[in-house]
Amino acid sequence: MRMIYRTFFLPLSALSLALAIAAAGCSSASKPAPAQGKALSGIDEQIFIGDSIEKNYDPNVIMKRAEAFFEKEEFPEAIIEYQHFMDLHRAHVLAPYALFKLGESHFKMMKTVDRDPDPVNKAMLAYEKLLKEYPGSKWEADAIERVKHCHENIAQARMFVGKFYYRREAYLAAAHRFESVIKSYPDLAVSGDALYNLALTYQDLGATDWAQEKLALLLERFPNNTNADEGRALLISLSGGKRTGGSSAVASLNGAAPSAVSTGGNGTVSIGSPLPDGSAALQDGTAASKQSTLCRLGIWC
Repeated sequence: MRMIYRTFFLPLSALSLALAIAAAGCSSASKPAPAQGKALSGIDEQIFIGDSIEKNYDPNVIMKRAEAFFEKEEFPEAIIEYQHFMDLHRAHVLAPYALFKLGESHFKMMKTVDRDPDPVNKAMLAYEKLLKEYPGSKWEADAIERVKHCHENIAQARMFVGKFYYRREAYLAAAHRFESVIKSYPDLAVSGDALYNLALTYQDLGATDWAQEKLALLLERFPNNTNADEGRALLISLSGGKRTGGSSAVASLNGAAPSAVSTGGNGTVSIGSPLPDGSAALQDGTAASKQSTLCRLGIWC
């Protein structure tokens, strides 16, 4: 009887195991297969999979991939794809759009003026390239506005650095930053702030005549600047309480003598305040004319 039980036990066990495997297989087969090419905001996920020639070179696939990254705010990845598009398809009808979106991707990565300026510079480069290589494109007006915004950001960053140096009493380094704002972006409102801060810097350096120049320029070119009232009061103070109009106190920008330099009856030249480099007053009008074109801060400039 024991022999008969063993004879039937093994086949039944094997049969049970086979049925269990078959049931598991049917159960897994009944589950719906994962959707292929699932849409991500209207973009086919298949464009991210694989390494085929089509995925690497087809302009439509590259553009879809770039747009998907941009929509997800994955801007570093979007930058790679837009740049890849431009490297391969500069003559494509979508090239101006790709270049604009390349700039936009960098633009979206911009932070405050005290942070890394690299995204600002790269965004401006892309926009300027669009304006140069694809004039009259649909995105020209937007690119022009973005370039202005980038200029404003760069100017504000220089102001931030200049004020930092000024607070640390590194006046020459501060003056260099403020002057660069005035020279590079003379039409921006921030140039008015730069003129006022440059005047304060020159005052602390002892070059009060230069300070008066900058204050007069501030009042003449930016009368509505937030620092205009303080600048006017300081200008009156530096000029000995004498109320001075904006244009009359402006030193010549073409090499004429500064406003604080006066010529006496005997032809000698006197300078109202000690020069930061301690140089003596010049003794004749010809020398004074030459001196006015040089930096009177000597090697500090």
